[in-house]
Amino acid sequence: MRIVTYNVHKCRGLDRRVRPARIASVLKETEADIIALQEVVSVEDSKSREMHQARFIAEELGFNYCVGENRKHQGGAYGNVVLSRLPFACVRNHDITWRGREPRGALRVDVKFGETDGELLHVFNVHLGTAFVERRRQGRKLVSDAVLRSDELTGPRIVLGDFNEWTHGLASRLLSEELSSADVRQHLRRARTYPGPLPLLHLDHIYYDPALELERLTLHRSLTALVASDHLPLVADFRPLTKRGPQTRHAPTERS
Repeated sequence: MRIVTYNVHKCRGLDRRVRPARIASVLKETEADIIALQEVVSVEDSKSREMHQARFIAEELGFNYCVGENRKHQGGAYGNVVLSRLPFACVRNHDITWRGREPRGALRVDVKFGETDGELLHVFNVHLGTAFVERRRQGRKLVSDAVLRSDELTGPRIVLGDFNEWTHGLASRLLSEELSSADVRQHLRRARTYPGPLPLLHLDHIYYDPALELERLTLHRSLTALVASDHLPLVADFRPLTKRGPQTRHAPTERS
């Protein structure tokens, strides 16, 4: 199973042109099964198909899609989007906004996979805040009983997206102790992923249950991808190891 996380920057490329078709072209190149997008704008009533970016990209790929709206932007829903070749079983957008900051969400999508209808993969698409204290609060909320430790979860979990955390802060530490971390240093020539043409920071992350094996991790660097957004798609190939549910761990004691 190939899973991608990609901050598309409202489909505005480095040439300052808004081109959802270009983003769709990049995603076709990745040959993904499940895609987590951040910073997507979807205007419902518009004469242009491309104004509803989520639906347009999904139709170009022939994928299912769901939108996790966190706020309005130019009259459209703005937030995270999950696209999938596989059918959805459940969709829920968790509010992880910290007081007075920009609205943020963790879009949970349960994807049906495997040979039976009961096998689910719980995908959490997140875009954390830019402030240090904000991300600390959001990290705690993610590993709470309401989100990652919910009794509703029966299959393996994957948390991925733009974490806006270039150092190993509390959000990263909490998720690393709850789940396995896709360590880019073990798979890529460089540990940095952003911005695409000249990476200086590591903002895009993937965390996953031990019930999944990470076989390959790549940064998709085609010529089109280098222009389409300021981020590049982070591509992970997973193989399920067992059919057990999520392996929940106790929350670590926070150190100030």
